[in-house]
Amino acid sequence: MDQTLTDIEARGTKAVVEPLIERARTSMAAIAKADQERTDELVIALAWSLYRSDRAASLARLAVEDTGLGNVPDKIIKNQRKTFGTLRDLLRVRSVGVIEEDPASGIVKFAKPVGVVAAVTPSTNPSATAVNKAMMALKGRNAVVVAPSPSGFATTSATVTAMRSELARIGAPADLVQALPPPASKEMTQALMEAADLVVVTGSQDNVRRAYQSGTPAIGVGAGNVPVIIDETADLDDAAQKIAASKTFDNATSCSSENSLVIIDGIYDEALAALRRAGGYLCTTDAAQRVRSALWQGGRLNRDLIAKDALVLAKAFALPKPAAAARFFMVEETDYGPAHPLSGEKLSLVLALYRAPDFEAAVEIVRRILDYQGRGHSCGIHTRDPERPRILAANVDVVRVLVNFAHTFGNGGGFDSGLNFTLSMGCGTWQKNSISENLSYRHFLNITHLARPIPEDRPSEETLFGRYWAKYGK
Repeated sequence: MDQTLTDIEARGTKAVVEPLIERARTSMAAIAKADQERTDELVIALAWSLYRSDRAASLARLAVEDTGLGNVPDKIIKNQRKTFGTLRDLLRVRSVGVIEEDPASGIVKFAKPVGVVAAVTPSTNPSATAVNKAMMALKGRNAVVVAPSPSGFATTSATVTAMRSELARIGAPADLVQALPPPASKEMTQALMEAADLVVVTGSQDNVRRAYQSGTPAIGVGAGNVPVIIDETADLDDAAQKIAASKTFDNATSCSSENSLVIIDGIYDEALAALRRAGGYLCTTDAAQRVRSALWQGGRLNRDLIAKDALVLAKAFALPKPAAAARFFMVEETDYGPAHPLSGEKLSLVLALYRAPDFEAAVEIVRRILDYQGRGHSCGIHTRDPERPRILAANVDVVRVLVNFAHTFGNGGGFDSGLNFTLSMGCGTWQKNSISENLSYRHFLNITHLARPIPEDRPSEETLFGRYWAKYGK
């Protein structure tokens, strides 16, 4: 923590948190003997609490009212799509009893709960993230206590109420899912993180750091700032349509939204024309300066403009009348770093454009963008060349590289993506995260390894050292 709680504050927050933890443990004990079928019913109940059309819509409306971020139609899609996809993933796997057995190694793996999970959720996805984490937690027969973002508190609280109601409807303990009571505070969240058995944080990097310092095992995620290459072999209209759909989804609230495009110089003008056809508006040099001035104030993103509708941005940037019809805005950039904020994450319908003379230079631009912000998270490429994605993946420090995707719809899982559905994406040690993959149910399990004797597997010294001896001697 960056400040020590006073004794009075500490006693006050503990008095609130301790009963929540106690009720969570009591509820876990009640489902300790649940078989896989019953465990999956709990998960389905949570999914249905948000997926049902009336609930997905009402919570989407509340989220926009509550946070001022995004838009209702896309939040409805997010509530349903992420929940449906996560349920698909979870119902295909075992999480109770024996989950893996390998006769060759003599190892049998038994899944056990991790305990009470503290789930810290962001304002950008106050419903979907809460349900997503709760589904994964209950898949492991754990209980979860949600710590809502202050600016999304009403939505997350209503979401938790819906999950509790659905659990009660199927005769399960409602206290398997709880939320911190109002008012939201860092002190209350900190007390919860210290009392829980596992902390899973999606949201601000301040909360991620606090989680790792809490003394409780923690999983945090990193900041996004996705750069995407468009090379000279790409289907430009396909790429532009996918980028536009991804960039504009929920007004760019997703950490997986494209933030920069790195376009090979030979097709730059053609790609720009395709992006315009997809609804992009290219800002002039003067307009680009107005974008920077409006979007960043005092060195920080202007909350009045992040995740807002395109028309709101067009007016704020004082763009000419043709911009009123745009879906997103493009600003040409040549450099990176704090003095060039457009090279960072924008959380808005603004894309930075970079020219690269060739593919090798494009990879270097991607690397430099990520070195400034977003290293470890993800990047992408639109190409018909099968080797270039492999080169990009081998040479850039990110957990995910997406090929010919609308990035937002593939990075956190998709029906045409092999990545599992999630709203929490680990970024590895590159962003001081404990995982370098998408958060999944496996992160909510303890595993007991049963080891049986197998035929001895002891190679000779020659097998292990022979090549080394031959090359360097003994």
